[in-house]
Amino acid sequence: MAGETSITVVGNLTGDPELRFLTNGTAMAKFTVASTPRTLDRESGQWKDGEPLFLNCTAWRDLAENVAGSLTRGTRVVVHGRLRLSRWETPEGEKRQQHALDVDEIGPSLRFAQAKVTRTTRAKGGDGFTPNDAPDDVWNTAVPADAATASAGF
Repeated sequence: MAGETSITVVGNLTGDPELRFLTNGTAMAKFTVASTPRTLDRESGQWKDGEPLFLNCTAWRDLAENVAGSLTRGTRVVVHGRLRLSRWETPEGEKRQQHALDVDEIGPSLRFAQAKVTRTTRAKGGDGFTPNDAPDDVWNTAVPADAATASAGF
């Protein structure tokens, strides 16, 4: 959409992506990317770490399944997506907000690693689902991947 803020972040996954399925069968993967800037202190010749950024990310449909099947904790990734701001109020009445990323593209960083790419085939056409169709809290309606596959008889 026009006017959305797109960003690219390079960092490491803080945990394995968590794959779930909405009640309509749409796959979603949640994961966090940590990005820490490093600068060279010219006086000491030492590298210094800056303040880390922890960014919660959500991938949808085929991308979600590919992320969950390909990436693990500690993997250095390049993530591109649309920045989203969520606002809510705690039960105690405190107002909170958090930025997150709706992922459009993601892949392993090849700066310090090699990757072998395997193309996937699409079994069906698009399901017409967009992230804007998701309920406010999709984690309340999503089923963990292992429960979804168990109920499907896999």
